[in-house]
Amino acid sequence: MINKTLAAGTIALLLAGASTGAVLAQSAPSRDHARTEMSAQDRAKFREDRAADVAAFTDARIAALKAGLKLSADQEKNWPAVETALRDLAKDRAMRMNARAERREAARANVHGDAQSRPAPDAIARMRDRADAMTARAAGLKKLADASEPLYKSLDDGQKHRFAALMRMGGHGGMEHRHWRHRG
Repeated sequence: MINKTLAAGTIALLLAGASTGAVLAQSAPSRDHARTEMSAQDRAKFREDRAADVAAFTDARIAALKAGLKLSADQEKNWPAVETALRDLAKDRAMRMNARAERREAARANVHGDAQSRPAPDAIARMRDRADAMTARAAGLKKLADASEPLYKSLDDGQKHRFAALMRMGGHGGMEHRHWRHRG
């Protein structure tokens, strides 16, 4: 008897929860709706805020790398080139993120156009664009490696270990800011 009562109560709660969830789901705006309702001004403010976050994280990671290495006065001479290369990488990544956001906005605006007038996605053009982006990232990483080499050669084994660990913490490409789920 207790099992039947318990089962009936559980079913009643599940049904009540399902109907409440359905009502809430119908009344709450979807994430897609909220995104399309964001004004151009709101999107610009979001990009500004994101750029400030990226700059702050870049500054913090560069400072952490320098502090973690505990450079000697002699090693300090090689630091400016490394810092410049790290900042250039971060700046290039920010430019890629902004360009991607602008492409998404343009695509979103084009969604409301006539399906017949929109060109079909071109897989070859996308592959070429991706290859160009990878080439640009590779060039930035090579500049970082070239700028870091004199400093790295002057480091002791403990500093080299910390250098490697702190560079990995920055994400792919070394010290690049990985903004939560955004990919660069």
